[in-house]
Amino acid sequence: MKFLDLAKVTIRSGSGGNGCVSFRREKFIEYGGPNGGDGGAGGDVIAEAVDGLNTLIDFRYQQHFFAQNGRAGQGSQKTGADGDDIVLRLPVGTEILDEDEETVIADLTEVGQRVVLARGGNGGWGNLHFKSATNQSPRRANPGQPGVERMIWLRLKLIADAGLLGLPNAGKSTFLAATSNARPKIADYPFTTLAPNLGVVGVDNVEFVVADIPGLIEGASEGRGLGDMFLGHVERCAVLLHLIDGTSGDPMADYRTIIGELDAYGGGLAEKPRITVLNKIDALDEEERAFLADELAAETGGEVMLMSGVTGEGVTEVLRALRERIDADRLRHKKLPEEDDKTWQP
Repeated sequence: MKFLDLAKVTIRSGSGGNGCVSFRREKFIEYGGPNGGDGGAGGDVIAEAVDGLNTLIDFRYQQHFFAQNGRAGQGSQKTGADGDDIVLRLPVGTEILDEDEETVIADLTEVGQRVVLARGGNGGWGNLHFKSATNQSPRRANPGQPGVERMIWLRLKLIADAGLLGLPNAGKSTFLAATSNARPKIADYPFTTLAPNLGVVGVDNVEFVVADIPGLIEGASEGRGLGDMFLGHVERCAVLLHLIDGTSGDPMADYRTIIGELDAYGGGLAEKPRITVLNKIDALDEEERAFLADELAAETGGEVMLMSGVTGEGVTEVLRALRERIDADRLRHKKLPEEDDKTWQP
């Protein structure tokens, strides 16, 4: 199934039904009076986050979603039927933006979360509503309110605990394939990953989700390579795993390139907790490992871990470091239970 994380759709809620002008006409009924019913309400357009979806591909082939109009009222005080709602089934993590692509209407982060995007119009009143002591035979009724039509953008940001960053061929897909059941494309040329991949990783009987996005190159914020359009999929991550190719020739320049692109992208990515890992150490001897690790530590100002996704060396330690950061983030976001009311009552 093709991956799609941005879609433009047009929605329209249903219009309300018109009220009815009607009078009671029955044999042997001398004074009938008005009995026109109200119109039915138009249907709403609702967005709902559902489980089991991880792409917006359904909205590539259908971009228009119109709710049903309400039915008009009828005589004998019959109210028109309400129009049916229409529900947009969206993956968890979808942002709904207004036409300007900046104003966030809703952010669906939990399964079952629902939001009304366009409310249907109210049905018009029939002439029965206008009856009074001074106007016993009104000949007017209200029309139904029109529905709301608007254009919105759907932008998917995958829900993951950890995100992989690095230049093309830094070993991100190899790491994901070695630690999970995900099978991303792996080859010896750049940009083998063309769409984000998710994998469930386990360590010490604890599982978490890792997101692998296409590699960044210098100038990605200006549209070079595949650009930085996939960075939105790691915005929600608790920690970023920055993989650096130890065989690239200049790991320090590679590190600065990624950090520069994170700063240019914004969104708080540069300030997120980050674990820096020197990858592909299976191709380095002990002296080269120590030299590059010391240089990277001086560049980053923090600890640098060593790992080989091919041989598995250092992978468990990296996973444990990721788990520690993820657990700390979950604990920070966990709502404290409300304190019990200890006020004495008889």
